[in-house]
This record gives sequence, C-alpha cells and structure tokens, in this order.
Amino acid sequence: MLGGPPNPEIRRTLKAAGLRSTRQRHALASVLLRHGNRHVTAETLHAEVRAEGVKVSLATVYNTLHSFTRAGLLRELMVESGPSYFDTNTTPHHHFLDQRTGVLTDIPNGRLRVTGIPSPPESGEIAGVEVIVRVHSGGPE
Repeated sequence: MLGGPPNPEIRRTLKAAGLRSTRQRHALASVLLRHGNRHVTAETLHAEVRAEGVKVSLATVYNTLHSFTRAGLLRELMVESGPSYFDTNTTPHHHFLDQRTGVLTDIPNGRLRVTGIPSPPESGEIAGVEVIVRVHSGGPE
C-alpha cells in the first residue's frame, strides 16, 4: 500500500513541472514513475493505485494524467479508437503495438528511419513524427 511520508523526489518532480503535490497526484506519480519507462491507460493506472489502497476516482486519474501531460511529465498516445495511452518516456520515439494484447513497446531510438515526409500545409510546420508499428503476437484471441 502507498503510504507513509511523501517521497521528496516525487515532490521535486511535481514542483519542477509547476504542479502542486497533492496526495492523489503524489500517489499517481509514485506508481507511474517507479518502474522506469512505461505505457498506461487511465483504467490500468486506476486499477494499480486502487490495488495499493489509494482511494481515487477514475475521473481524478484522467484529470491527473492530462495535467501531467500538459506539464511535460507524460506523452499522450492515441493509437486506436479506444483509450489513450500515457507514456512516461517523453523523448521522441516510436512504438510497437501488439494488436492482440494492446501492449505498447518502445522502438529503440535510431532503429526506425522515416523518409519522404511531405511538406506541411502553408499555415503549419511539422512538430514531430510518431510511428506506431502494429504487430500481432501469437496465441489465442
């Protein structure tokens, strides 16, 4: 269960991002950031923190994930018509998406080259390119 005194490193991370360290933000950041780079949906994060005894609504998880994204702590990935994924690795990179399991995996930086990108419309500029390579793992559906 998450409990005890707040982690000073999490407090510093939230403060550096311009966010107040509330109990719920601290609990969510602790779960998100303790295992290195990862991809979560609001639903999976909600289940994780609830399993650790943190009482938080799914709406609060969504709001917190979006606050973390606006603050630059996460990247939001919309890969299907379903739920958004949130990525703790905020550096530019690409992903594999297992269509059977829904698991996202980072493609190591430099392992994929994108060429032939068209010029953007006159009124815009390219801010970045993200490629999602869909794979289908074996096993039962």
